[in-house]
Amino acid sequence: MAREYVWLECTETGMRNYRVPKEMRGTERLELMKYCPKLRRHTTHKESRKK
Repeated sequence: MAREYVWLECTETGMRNYRVPKEMRGTERLELMKYCPKLRRHTTHKESRKK
């Protein structure tokens, strides 16, 4: 199984708040509702690869 860590970045602030493992073969980009500590509410977080 090819698993890789990806970062979840808040779409409103641009902060990378979460690091999660993801199966890499044949998957779509993650988009989840997660808590943003800067805004103190749940916002949409999208997958971002940290380099």
